[in-house]
Amino acid sequence: MNASDPIADAAPPAASDRRGETPRAWTRHGLNSGLIFSATVRGVRVFPRTLSYALGDAGSWLAWRLMTETRNAVVENRRAISPRETEAGLRRGALATFRSYARDVVDFLRALRATDEELRGVFDFTRADVQLFTDLLAKGRGIILVSGHYGNWEVGSVFMRRTVGLGVTIMEMTEASPEGNRIRRDIRDHLGVDTIEVRKSLDTALQIRRRLADNRIVAMLMDRHIERDRVEVRLLGRRTWFLKTPALMGFLSGAPLVPCFIERTGPARFTVRAGEPIVVSADRSREDAIQQAAQRFADQLGARIRTHPEYWYHFYRYWKDAPDTDDRPA
Repeated sequence: MNASDPIADAAPPAASDRRGETPRAWTRHGLNSGLIFSATVRGVRVFPRTLSYALGDAGSWLAWRLMTETRNAVVENRRAISPRETEAGLRRGALATFRSYARDVVDFLRALRATDEELRGVFDFTRADVQLFTDLLAKGRGIILVSGHYGNWEVGSVFMRRTVGLGVTIMEMTEASPEGNRIRRDIRDHLGVDTIEVRKSLDTALQIRRRLADNRIVAMLMDRHIERDRVEVRLLGRRTWFLKTPALMGFLSGAPLVPCFIERTGPARFTVRAGEPIVVSADRSREDAIQQAAQRFADQLGARIRTHPEYWYHFYRYWKDAPDTDDRPA
């Protein structure tokens, strides 16, 4: 990594063998293989929505039933949200998470080929939220759109491109499966969505800066860190690491961070809500300003997770399997 790349300098060097590792990722999970994802894409194109849902529900139940480690991981994640919930309740909640994820995938893939008329019935949003983007872009600094692995973040690209008519650049991790990576790239090319693949080149940070300088919207998921690219926050009362780059880019460019959450309200129906914009303070030291901004996002994300825990998609023990985290309550 180029020593001048801010992403490479996002955190101090590792202090132990585990420090700085990337937590276990859903992209490396067996259920996210290129074979399964490509089969899902083909099936959704052919089958009606109800049958796609039924197949997704059945597959989710089998995964919940047979993949003990994954099920237990989701149970432990939900325990942080609902510490007084019974074991049976936590297990039912884990199944709801599996099923919600499967249905979100189905609806995202179907939205790609929906007509303009069909899309008008998919998204519920306020004009005030759209005006927020317009007003912030009028300042000429671009926007850093931030979310977590929560809700249907993938369908957000359809919303931004086809419903709102705004271009967006998506910063993403390369999929573990080459076939899965190719399919996702084809999907974004089909939508006309610009993509920056993390760690694919030495100038990732410069690519982000260029998009912001061009007054574009750059979208990033923030609730998983990448190696040393991390900032400490408290999420749901527990210590963890978030991706540092969004807040760092906000500090360097002056672009605001705008949280965005897309939540299912029914079959092929989603509510889209912008959170409270976060301006990374220029009156603090760089590290303090970045940490404060990251924590403000963690607080907003945590509030949404508590409202809809089934929409938070981490299929590993979020605190235990992530390095250098402390799962004790604050």
